[in-house]
Amino acid sequence: MALAELGAVVLDCPDPQALAGFYAGLLGGTVQVEKDWVDLKLPDGRTLAFQQAPDFVPPRWPAPDGSQQFHLDLTVADLDVAEKAVLELGARSLDTADRARTWRVFADPAGHPFCLCAG
Repeated sequence: MALAELGAVVLDCPDPQALAGFYAGLLGGTVQVEKDWVDLKLPDGRTLAFQQAPDFVPPRWPAPDGSQQFHLDLTVADLDVAEKAVLELGARSLDTADRARTWRVFADPAGHPFCLCAG
């Protein structure tokens, strides 16, 4: 029996509404704005949330000590089409040179790494 259930994944960032808009463009859903907190209600019922952190420092990719920080894996039907779309939404490439792999690594506009993964 589970002790808890996942409520939301929350990303710290300097501008929650802007970052929620980026992910709404990528994942769909409805943005709900509070004061320093924004929820993105995804079409499947899950929530991705964004919390204001004025002193936010984005993670480094790759991490200098080889450790991996938290990141999102997002499944897509076509890596090339999805890559073009996320770059147009404001993402930047972090590790996309190996076109034979089934994933590519990007950073969202606040600097959080995420992967597009072939589905």
